[in-house]
Amino acid sequence: EQPEKAEMFVQETLDRLKTTLELEASVKEADLVVEAIVENIEAKHKLFSSLDTIAPEHTIFASNTSSLSIGEIASVTKRKDRFGGLHFFNPVPVMKLLEVIRILETSDETYKKMMDWGQALGKTTITCKDTPGFVVNRLLVPNLAEAVRMLERGDATARDIDTAMKLGAGHPMGPFELADYVGNDTTKFILDGWHKRFPDNPLFRPIPLLTRLVEEGKLGLKTGEGFYKYNKK
Repeated sequence: EQPEKAEMFVQETLDRLKTTLELEASVKEADLVVEAIVENIEAKHKLFSSLDTIAPEHTIFASNTSSLSIGEIASVTKRKDRFGGLHFFNPVPVMKLLEVIRILETSDETYKKMMDWGQALGKTTITCKDTPGFVVNRLLVPNLAEAVRMLERGDATARDIDTAMKLGAGHPMGPFELADYVGNDTTKFILDGWHKRFPDNPLFRPIPLLTRLVEEGKLGLKTGEGFYKYNKK
């Protein structure tokens, strides 16, 4: 409604941001470092190993991982008491939730600072232990997986399952719509990682239909086809 004010707000926000490709320059004055790189434990270990040697002693480290263990990521650092998880949701400016994850070593002071920081951003913060997927993804991903298994068994069509969950459970998107939005490769990656860590948990077992879609490049919206077909613009 007021484009000039909106443009001014955007510019003022951008003016507060600084970018750099130099690791040391990016953390030398930081009180908090939030990592959001690729979901690969080796890559995260490499990054945090480097950061641990150059960041100020008081700096808190946090990972935005959605599926990896915070404790395992923190294991390469010497500041486990100043380490935790800050898991945002996409799109970050719209989604109100922030999951704050404590590992066994996270100090009360670190935890409070992470909670205060999240609330200062206008987020609703919740606390979770370092369990696979934390709260949202631990409930969401097995739900998506079971929907795919229902389709694979021929219990119902993807469209009918989506309709059932939207009209019967009040979900804004059905599981197949959501899977295509998130990316079928992402869902498979998370399930594969959990299955590797917890091979006896039936919720995490591989799904042939999902594997086939990923192998065929049918990843969802981003490729134009997943469980549904989309008109690529």
